[in-house]
Amino acid sequence: MRTIKYLFLTAVTAMFALTSCLDGDESLLNDKWKEPSLSEAPFGNNSITEEGIISIADLKAHPKYKDAIKNSSSKLVEDDIKLRVRVSGNDIGGNLYKQFAVQDVTGGLIVAVNQGGLNGYLAEGQELIIALKGLYVGGYGNQLELGAPYNGQIGRMSKDIWNTHFKLVGGIPSEGLQPIEFTNEVMNNIDTYSGMLVRLSNVTFKNANGKAKLIDGTASGGNYFNQPIDGYAASKLVVRTSSYADFAATVLPFDSISKQKKPCDIIGVATQYRGTWQIMMRKTSDLKY
Repeated sequence: MRTIKYLFLTAVTAMFALTSCLDGDESLLNDKWKEPSLSEAPFGNNSITEEGIISIADLKAHPKYKDAIKNSSSKLVEDDIKLRVRVSGNDIGGNLYKQFAVQDVTGGLIVAVNQGGLNGYLAEGQELIIALKGLYVGGYGNQLELGAPYNGQIGRMSKDIWNTHFKLVGGIPSEGLQPIEFTNEVMNNIDTYSGMLVRLSNVTFKNANGKAKLIDGTASGGNYFNQPIDGYAASKLVVRTSSYADFAATVLPFDSISKQKKPCDIIGVATQYRGTWQIMMRKTSDLKY
């Protein structure tokens, strides 16, 4: 009982002390406080300028870095060069894990960052400038990536390093970032188009039978599962899905009445791994039928 009484008296005393403090110092309640300005993004490095911007195609062809991409190694960027790109895919659906995809009109790439929840400030379509100097560029299975060295290849950079190397600019297109159609031209030019957002139209899954799911079969590389598409050799193109993706248990489109595979459209980031296209859906709505 004494303990309870003591705690009560302490709380009352503290309340009166706080009230007295506020009453005695009007400077705490004046008009000098101003609402924080939102003219600059609260994420990234707002001091980054637009000087030295090159295209993704220029980066791929750069004499200092093209070998690191081709040989699946990594190379420190020592030149003061930058990319102006838009986010084409993020981790909102759990399929792109601690990474996101960006692209410009000349190509695409993956940015690997050891951080979750990247979609919170890197929405699809968001434009940004990436300052490459001090980052590592390389290839993961020939897929162009930005990150940090890892076992002789390219891996994830720390979130603190990433935070100093990008600046959010512009806005997000009202119509969203539109995928390019996966034509024969795209199919046959993997080094040019890999990393970009694409759409496969009116296709069927080879293993669709009314029961098979996106993550059925044998895992390929950790928790990822590959599903082949009719009309494409599995060694040339697959739809790649993580068992942690929100849509991992989606049944491959199949008409149970006609007992036929159901044609669908698939939107995803078209990455490559040693010559194989790997279509990475971003969210549930990327599968349309």
